[in-house]
Amino acid sequence: MKRTSKGVKKPFAALIITLGVFLIIILANLFGVFTFLEYKTYDLWVNLLANTGRVSDDIIVVLLDQDSIDWANQKRGWNWPWPRKAYGEIVDYMSLGGAKSVAFDVLFSEPSVYGAEDDDAFINASQKYGRVVQTVFFSPQSGNILSWPQDLNTPLFKTENFGPFLSGFDLLKGGEGVVGAQFPIPGLRNTAGVIGNVTGKADSDGIIRRVGLFTLFDGKAVPGLSAASLLVSGAEREIRFNQKKRYMEWGDYTIPVDGEGKTLLRFRDSLDRYLPYRAVDILQSAEAYARGEEPFLPPENFKDRYVFFGFYAEGLYDIFNTPISSVYPGMGIHISMLDNLLQQDFIQEIPYWTELLICLAAVIAMGLLVFSNRISLAVGGGIFILAALTGGAAAAYIGGRWVPLVTPAAGTILVFLTGTLYNYATEGSQKRFIKSAFSQYLSPAVIEQIIVDPSKLELGGESLEMTAIFTDIQRFSSISEGLQKAYEKDGPKELVNLLNLYLTEMSDIVLANQGTIDKFEGDAIIAFFGAPIRTDKHAAFACRAAIEMKKAEAAMTSRVMDPQGRFFPVLNQLIEKKVIRPERPLYTRIGINSGEMVVGNMGTSRKMNYTIMGNAVNLAARLEGVNKQYDTGGILISEYTRDQLGDEFIVRPLSRVRVVGISTPLRLYELLDLREGAPPELLDAAEAWKAAFKIYESRNFPDALNSFKAIYQKNNQDLVAKLYMGRCEECLKTPPPDKDWDDGVDNLTSK
Repeated sequence: MKRTSKGVKKPFAALIITLGVFLIIILANLFGVFTFLEYKTYDLWVNLLANTGRVSDDIIVVLLDQDSIDWANQKRGWNWPWPRKAYGEIVDYMSLGGAKSVAFDVLFSEPSVYGAEDDDAFINASQKYGRVVQTVFFSPQSGNILSWPQDLNTPLFKTENFGPFLSGFDLLKGGEGVVGAQFPIPGLRNTAGVIGNVTGKADSDGIIRRVGLFTLFDGKAVPGLSAASLLVSGAEREIRFNQKKRYMEWGDYTIPVDGEGKTLLRFRDSLDRYLPYRAVDILQSAEAYARGEEPFLPPENFKDRYVFFGFYAEGLYDIFNTPISSVYPGMGIHISMLDNLLQQDFIQEIPYWTELLICLAAVIAMGLLVFSNRISLAVGGGIFILAALTGGAAAAYIGGRWVPLVTPAAGTILVFLTGTLYNYATEGSQKRFIKSAFSQYLSPAVIEQIIVDPSKLELGGESLEMTAIFTDIQRFSSISEGLQKAYEKDGPKELVNLLNLYLTEMSDIVLANQGTIDKFEGDAIIAFFGAPIRTDKHAAFACRAAIEMKKAEAAMTSRVMDPQGRFFPVLNQLIEKKVIRPERPLYTRIGINSGEMVVGNMGTSRKMNYTIMGNAVNLAARLEGVNKQYDTGGILISEYTRDQLGDEFIVRPLSRVRVVGISTPLRLYELLDLREGAPPELLDAAEAWKAAFKIYESRNFPDALNSFKAIYQKNNQDLVAKLYMGRCEECLKTPPPDKDWDDGVDNLTSK
């Protein structure tokens, strides 16, 4: 069977657009267009999920905070900086407890201001313990030692199988100039168990997300502070690189790395999660232990633990920008690295080819949806794809993988936009006409049905069984006048704001119930149900919409009546003047009728309106006004509408009437609510009303009066019951002649 040119053209265009978008996205990714946003999504997962994992129980943090400084000044007479013997006392206590290591995130590059004996106290404690990690800092600006000291024999890494990849660890890479080092003073440097590097390098946006296990300096593989804590406690020195899987193997540890040898960290939120100790707690515990007393922190608390010591008083510690915080202590970065090593839960970037496959799958799926000619399917599918990408990226992070989100999401959105523009530019004149003619007064779901099957829409007029609905705000002219007087020059603007708020909410309800907006006339809405999409449930849809509109009106009233609201003063003034009722500041009257109506596009080729006409339409308009004569809750329906409803709704009968312009009497019904979910008292009240009204129409006015009184006493807001109480009293005074009763038909003389 020969395919039409149109049938061939669209799939070909879909293929070209989808693949074209994929190539554009990949090129943009290669040039780093999405790098900043990808970093931000990574930061989002870090912040959202930092508390989901546990911290390592093998790490202890000791902080020299302001409380410790104040205590030392008062009790020991130490000014700042502390004498080095204080750190010697802390090392001795850790040694006593059997800690695996003590790493100082402090650079002791200058001799003690208290003299050589003070330095010796710290040096002797370090030499005796043998597992102190001291710090080295590499910098092209402040480093004054340009090569590794010949007399420094602390353990370094032995690298195997790195090949050219090892150059990525070199601090000279990237043109930073001559890099020098700041080491501790010789005594501390030479008695340290290991020297650990604390130098870090941020990503392109200035945020530190990753660190290296080691750094090359003068050809030496210098461990980071975290790795040094393991080396000094007996970890092996050999480290290998698995080029195929892009990770380093160090004994039992596996460390994934990027192209520069750095590893993404899984941050654990703040340092508080490690239950840090204060330096004062250690010193006081050491004093108590020396006196033979029970210490606050027994030395065995530190057995087989990796201890980090750092400054934490304001102004004393280095702060860095990390995904967790823009003022994150530098020590926390090294602690996070050690935690990730011990728990083996680093974050690893997925291979680039996997990222390409994810992006390709996303754009292909979006391409299939957007070229399906169903906008709702494309929008819903696009949202699902974006949600799946987001959920997948979050799940991947929990599982230890960083899956880029922005690149495939950008591809999905771009395919949707380009595909939608293509569809709009190439769709037929009939579809363009339908969209332009109906988008203002049909719901999107109805428009989609017409586009898929235009035969459902017959242009011109046709006679159909439908339901019309008319709404109007009671005394809106008074509200309008009050607004304009209250706000003077801004009066028209405030009036429009209120009217737009009202019309938007009400028309949305009509559209949501498969209705069609005919027109707006000031504050009034004219709508109909049953065209252009045919349905035999048009009466039920109209009644459901009316009930929802009254509920929305109540919610809206609470908003505009809020003492902080913009319209409250004016509405309050109108209530005080008895222009509007306090219980009905915004009160909508609604009339509904079902019957044969003429519907179609009427007007000229340049200006047309999809509208309804006929006696059934006029009757709906009349019923809207009849509400005020019966003081109903706001919704009147005709017997023709009632006959099509079944038992889904709660209604109560009212008198038969002859409305202006229509001679045939008809029964009125007040629509109260949906039966499903209605409160029991409303159901009971509706049954009581039916019984009372039956008595009333049988001309038993004394019993009818008592019945209506009983209803009114239970609910003094039921003004219809009050109305019929008055009618019963009048009939008792002047009984109506039989010939004029005619089942109580009311001849209405006003609209």
